[in-house]
Amino acid sequence: MDKLSKEQRHRCMSAIKGKNTKPEMLVRKFLFSRGFRYRLNHPRLPGHPDLVLRKYRTVIFVNGCFWHGHEGCRFYVTPKSNVDFWKKKIERNRKRDVEEQRKLAAMGWHCITVWECQLKPKVRQQTLESLAHTLYHIYLADRRIKRYEMQEEDIPLAAESMSEYGRE
Repeated sequence: MDKLSKEQRHRCMSAIKGKNTKPEMLVRKFLFSRGFRYRLNHPRLPGHPDLVLRKYRTVIFVNGCFWHGHEGCRFYVTPKSNVDFWKKKIERNRKRDVEEQRKLAAMGWHCITVWECQLKPKVRQQTLESLAHTLYHIYLADRRIKRYEMQEEDIPLAAESMSEYGRE
C-alpha cells in the first residue's frame, strides 16, 4: 500500500520533468567538455532524442530506469499500487522506444541509449569515457565509407586542348 495519499502521489509524479534532468546534464557537460557539439531534443527526428550529434549521425537517449523499464536494474521496481496502470505504461514506453530507434536507424542514424543507473557515481566516468570512445569510432567508420565519386576521365577539364575532345 502506498504511504502517500492519491493527491500527494499525483503531485509528486507530475513534478518529475522530462528535459534537462540530472543524468542528461551530466552527459551534456561531459560531451561538451570533450569538444562534442550537439543539439537538444530535435523536433524533426522520431522520439525527439535528448542529444543529436549531426556530425556523427548519432542520437543519444538518456533514459530513466523506472520510466523506460530497464530490465535487470535495481532502480526499476514496479510500484505496489495501481500495478496494471504502471505495467501498461512502462510497456508502452518500451515499445515506443524500440519503434523510434528502428525509424532512426532506417534514416541512417546511430542510436545510443545511456541509462540512469550507468551514471551513478561508481560507474559514471567509465560510462562517459565509453560514450566518447564509441562516438569517436562511429566518426572514423563513417569517414572510411566510400562515397560515390565520378571518374576523372569522364569530366573534361578546361585546361585540356581541344584535340583531346576529338576536335581541332
